Amino acid sequence: MSIQIRTAAVTGLKKCEILNLETPDLRPGEALVKVHAVALCTLEQRIFRGEVKMPLPCTGGHEVSGEIAAFGPGVNLKKWAVGDRVAVRLLYSCGECYYCRTGHTNMCERAQKKPTREGLLVGPGGLCDYVIVDTASLFKIPDTLTYEEACLTEPLACVVHSVGRANIQLGEDVVVIGGGIMGQYHVMLAKRRGARVILSEVDPARAELAKKLGADMVFNPMEVDPVEFVKSVTEGRGADVVFNTTAIPSVVPQAIAMTGKAGRMIQYSSMHPDAPTPVSPQMLHGTETVLTGSISPDGHDFFVANRLLSSGIIDCKSMIARTFPFAQAQDAFEAAIVPGTFRVIITD
Repeated sequence: MSIQIRTAAVTGLKKCEILNLETPDLRPGEALVKVHAVALCTLEQRIFRGEVKMPLPCTGGHEVSGEIAAFGPGVNLKKWAVGDRVAVRLLYSCGECYYCRTGHTNMCERAQKKPTREGLLVGPGGLCDYVIVDTASLFKIPDTLTYEEACLTEPLACVVHSVGRANIQLGEDVVVIGGGIMGQYHVMLAKRRGARVILSEVDPARAELAKKLGADMVFNPMEVDPVEFVKSVTEGRGADVVFNTTAIPSVVPQAIAMTGKAGRMIQYSSMHPDAPTPVSPQMLHGTETVLTGSISPDGHDFFVANRLLSSGIIDCKSMIARTFPFAQAQDAFEAAIVPGTFRVIITD
């Protein structure tokens, strides 16, 4: 049975409005989830600022947690119950394209073309009172984890994927460039992989936070040459792994240059607009340096992130900047786009 819901939809340039919608009926295997917390990721911020073009009005929101309210037919009621607290995976993969079939669901050819259900708007869909989700995309959370913390499962999953691609080994030197929320998550996970973690960050408050979260060394790239600094603390070799979590084009060649032989440089952040970087083929030939990227988590990454937060291995409280009630979604968006802000979360 369909129900009336509200959405905090982007309706224009830097404009968010509360609109009324009606959900479709639940299909087999689906659950209706009452949303309790949704974080405003950079995707939602870019839609709000008009940098990412989407048909408007658009319902953003893919960092979501909530409580199961109802089920469609065919759900395994031995596993799930009304009232279960869950983190929700909303990013879409078709399951049929070449990349989905070969296990790279995060590279789905239709990832940006999520089908729009009747009565709903385009977009990830989490900025609503209720969301409809296949139970395969739900992950139980313990009572010890707040809904605000649980909605940060998805960004942690992104970093789980990134750290997995880096294949960090015990005792390696890892450089994280940028101390935003994703940089701090990289610091925490790299430290738990047994690495010596070095953060490059200009902001003193973020630098101090990184030290509390496990960074062994922090330097300001505006005060020292970042490449020379990294080489000076690695006996001239350069780092084994470098993560660039910034969207600053000039940082990319620095990240490559500070990566040592047989090292891995992961371009984590997207770049808007794109800024191609010259790369020396001879350097690649002579050093076996791996230059790669990381985009979006798959289901396994989300599962791992859920376990990291649920077990308390990772504490994400310091990643939350502010919370706003649903009715103040416009204010939440405006706060989220202020440079240097960590996650802003909209609650019910």
